[in-house]
Amino acid sequence: MSRYFKAKIINNLPLNSKNHLLSIEPLEQVINPEPGQFYMIEVGNSYDPLLKRPFSYFRKTEEGIQFLYTIKGKGTSLMKDFKQGRIININGPLGTGYPKPEKGYTPLLVAGGIGIASIFSLTETFAKKALILYGARNKDEIFVLNELKALTDELIISTDDGSLGEKGTVIDVLNDFLTRQSSLATRHLLYACGPKPMLEAISKIATDNGIKGYVSLEENMACGFGACLGCAVKTINGYKRVCKEGPVFSMEEIIW
Repeated sequence: MSRYFKAKIINNLPLNSKNHLLSIEPLEQVINPEPGQFYMIEVGNSYDPLLKRPFSYFRKTEEGIQFLYTIKGKGTSLMKDFKQGRIININGPLGTGYPKPEKGYTPLLVAGGIGIASIFSLTETFAKKALILYGARNKDEIFVLNELKALTDELIISTDDGSLGEKGTVIDVLNDFLTRQSSLATRHLLYACGPKPMLEAISKIATDNGIKGYVSLEENMACGFGACLGCAVKTINGYKRVCKEGPVFSMEEIIW
């Protein structure tokens, strides 16, 4: 099966003024995605913009594949006008997904804002065995809350302005959680996706607490399969490509 395929837009649902949920139906048999992988999606019919845009795999449904996206630039501004029935070209799934936790470890998932797009499908694989910390700037940037509640019995929501859940950043919540857990024997394996400063802070917290884990990085991409080297990041083993060796890396591997 090829990773290049055509798909039909099923729905392009506005969640608020800046964020949408895109649902597509592949028009041919495709490779099943793994949590943490991503797709390159065609955003226009002309040469401007020429390149596809990368989007984390959010989840699979009976109809097809879904993506959460934020309107940031020209490409995503064009995407918000996708209409039902439109045919687009897609490349994926691409990249490496999240490794499974070793026996005896409890998954601790941390998502910041639209980073929930990558974390959500991972949550589905843990059958209510994971703890989720999900933070954003305000309540309008918290998505799929009811769906998350159905997937875990342990969900902590936080917002910077206190408009939903605990007041403070998800970093604050993580520090508080680990402080409360310090006397317990639970061993956690941490998974995180969100803004780069958040991931850097989480990696430091994890190191200070002797916790291992994985982060999903976001970088500008041109090709999506490692040829252009435009998404390289510095690691302890030299530069690696987010689209090929990533987007998921072990926390201790990244040089922030």
